[in-house]
Amino acid sequence: MNLFPTREFKFKLISSQKETIERLERRTEYSKYLTSNWTTKSFRGQISDNEFKIISSTVGKGAFCVLTGEINTELGSVTITINKAFKIMLSILLIFPIIAMCLIVTFDLEKFEPFMILSVIAQIVMIRFIGIRFFFKRFSKQSLHKLRDALDVELIEN
Repeated sequence: MNLFPTREFKFKLISSQKETIERLERRTEYSKYLTSNWTTKSFRGQISDNEFKIISSTVGKGAFCVLTGEINTELGSVTITINKAFKIMLSILLIFPIIAMCLIVTFDLEKFEPFMILSVIAQIVMIRFIGIRFFFKRFSKQSLHKLRDALDVELIEN
């Protein structure tokens, strides 16, 4: 099991491959580092040949998910992952309960009890499976919907 969730989708092209790639290029502003910024375009990122690596241009939440994929003659695929910068921040957030327990035990603020370990594990599980999953599912759905509209494609159920 991965620490961070990913989603994979396949889609069927309605128009030609060339037309679909041109449509994506028109709606994407080039960005080497996949950072969020104000723009009139739908996406920011890189497109080379039939492959792309883009983020939604929505400031604040658009950079959370990275859409990586390729557009072939009849079908295409996209993989949605969490941006590397957000992975680092979320990893730090996941480590906080462990650090807090170590500090409490080190400075004798509270006597060590085995229940503390269960509490730390429960906090990490809640952060990962409730917090991260909720935001990833929400933002990936928005990004995928935006991509589907921009490319004018039909999603194929996995």
